[in-house]
Amino acid sequence: MATSKLRRAARVILVGAPGVGKGTQAERLMKRFPQISAVSSGDLLRTSVRNKTPLGRFRSIYTSSTSSNACSGLEAESTMRAGNLVPDDMILKLILNELKAKRWVPLKTSVSDALPAEPSNEPDASFILDGFPRTAAQASRLDAVIPVNLVVSLITPVNIILSRIASRWVHAPSGRVYNTDFNAPKVEGKDDVTGELLTKRPDDDEGTWKQRLRKFDETSQPLLNHYDKKGVLWTVEGNSSDEITPRLYREFERRFA
Repeated sequence: MATSKLRRAARVILVGAPGVGKGTQAERLMKRFPQISAVSSGDLLRTSVRNKTPLGRFRSIYTSSTSSNACSGLEAESTMRAGNLVPDDMILKLILNELKAKRWVPLKTSVSDALPAEPSNEPDASFILDGFPRTAAQASRLDAVIPVNLVVSLITPVNIILSRIASRWVHAPSGRVYNTDFNAPKVEGKDDVTGELLTKRPDDDEGTWKQRLRKFDETSQPLLNHYDKKGVLWTVEGNSSDEITPRLYREFERRFA
């Protein structure tokens, strides 16, 4: 695959219904534009919980122990074990500390600052933010910390999404995903790498997915309206990832390359 170079930083969010192919598009964008990195709030949270590490990795150098950044993976773990959602501020601290670790924002930036951070505009400071925000309220909190400059709304008809889910099989130990329609395993029913049997995810049934799609519709429209008012929303629609990807490449090249 040919690659392209960015001329300025892309700070991107992909918004789309479950099963629309956000992960596929993110992977393709990072291959096409190698300066882009993925920043996943879920991965950051799981890593922090697993390692039981402070969320503010620069705390001891740049802030006091009573700073608003002074929370830990243990705190996040106890919150999740109690069945509660992790607070938005905790997720924002995780994201901000990751950006500080990469030197993409000033090291003294805090979620309690009166003004958003002044992010680096160097192309290597480009990222796709995954998992946050999911609501307009979360988007407003993110705006107050670091501004994004492109929000992509990915749209695929519901009947096609449901068809994809019906054709999806996974290798649970590795997380590898196959689809009998467009990404079939080399040997039917078996993982390409290990040869182990593929399985269906427990929640990959039509009823569950219709409920998830309805919930997404309820929360996504205010989120998209928020970014539309900011002037950073761009919408692309297609029946397949292969149909959407070339349009996405062209838009990135127009805006950032």
